[in-house]
Amino acid sequence: MSNLPNCPKCNSEYTYEDGNLLVCPECAHEWTLESEAEHDQEARIVKDANGNVLVDGDSVTVIKDLKVKGSSSVLKIGTKVKNIRLVDGDHDIDCKIDGFGAMKLKSEFVKKI
Repeated sequence: MSNLPNCPKCNSEYTYEDGNLLVCPECAHEWTLESEAEHDQEARIVKDANGNVLVDGDSVTVIKDLKVKGSSSVLKIGTKVKNIRLVDGDHDIDCKIDGFGAMKLKSEFVKKI
C-alpha cells in the first residue's frame, strides 16, 4: 500500500503517480506534491488589525481591553506580547503573557510592533 494523498479536488483515494505528477483517475485532476504544500501555506495567512501579515515569533500589542475567560482580570490595551505562535482556529495566536500565562488571542485584536 502506498500512502499517496487523496485527490484535493474530489477526495478520491485512488490517486497514482505519473512521473513527478499525482493523478486522480476519477476526476482526471493532476497536481504535484510541491503545489499541495504551497497551497497549505497560502491558506494560513494571518493578519493583524491593521492588515500586516503575522508570522511565528513576531511581537504584537493588544489594541483593546480584553476580558480573560474564566477570570475576573482584564488584559489591558497596550499589553506587549512577545514570540507569538500561529495556530489554526478561531483564536489564531498562541502566546504566553507575563502575569497571565498561556493564552490564545484573535489576530483582529492585536497589532504588529
